[in-house]
Amino acid sequence: MARFYDLSTRFDAVPAPAQAAFWITIAGVCFTVSMTAVRKVSVDMNVLESVMFRSLFGIAFMLPWLMKKGLSGIKTKRLGLFTIRGSGAYFVTFFYFTAASLVPLADLTSITFTRPILGTIAAIIFLNEVAGARRWSAIGVGFIGMLIIVRPGLIDVNIGVLLVLCGVVFQTCNTVIVKKLTQTEHPDTIVLYHTLFILPLSIIPAIYVWQTPTVEQWGWFAVIGGSGILTQRAMTRAFVVADATFVLAMSYLRLPIAAFFGFAFFSEVPEIWVWIGASVICTSSAYIAHRESVLAQTKPNDNSV
Repeated sequence: MARFYDLSTRFDAVPAPAQAAFWITIAGVCFTVSMTAVRKVSVDMNVLESVMFRSLFGIAFMLPWLMKKGLSGIKTKRLGLFTIRGSGAYFVTFFYFTAASLVPLADLTSITFTRPILGTIAAIIFLNEVAGARRWSAIGVGFIGMLIIVRPGLIDVNIGVLLVLCGVVFQTCNTVIVKKLTQTEHPDTIVLYHTLFILPLSIIPAIYVWQTPTVEQWGWFAVIGGSGILTQRAMTRAFVVADATFVLAMSYLRLPIAAFFGFAFFSEVPEIWVWIGASVICTSSAYIAHRESVLAQTKPNDNSV
């Protein structure tokens, strides 16, 4: 316990941008694991069941924390925001899960990179955050990297691409809500309500297409639920320690992770454009992280990056 406390203390001493980069990387891995599991189980099961079991197992994984916290873990005065966020999260989950069975993991992930552009604008409008010329430039470079990746597939845009874009719109709105909630709510309380609201919305559609899972499918659903919760917990912590614009820009790190999983599990070999775009994106993200770390140490109150 003392060793864990020591590690926690050292981590807290790390500059906030570096902490955010760590949590975003963890979220990227967990998100990709979740999408991989969805792809595996969607061969024989309707995606509506995957959405329900993701929420059900997510609640199960949160029970130890809830038992430790008791009623204080669900106490909130912002139930309205939680309701809006949970409702939007159901559609985000449905769109992404459906798309995961239709497009390669690297393509799915690259399309989500339209989110930082929309998210930065939303953060400036609703959260009064400042995004200076350097941050805008870095995000713009990352967006160009995304275009390099998607360009070869623009001729053959399928329903999966459109579903991801729909998910991005809902998720961008949720990003603003999450950032507002982190001002007053514990990160794990935000995650718990996220899962609690998805469950009732997903039960009826799942019953309509119900098919009893096999033992193997139960295992995949557990992976989906666990990795989904870890994704939310990691991303929420990233929003606690850094501006939403920075968190969204660093989310570009998900691409190489997704490309690796796509190759390892589905023999998906990304085209050369994916690697060129990924290089551009990683360079952009690395610059943003470095710049934010420097400013956090020298001018902690200056957000004009």
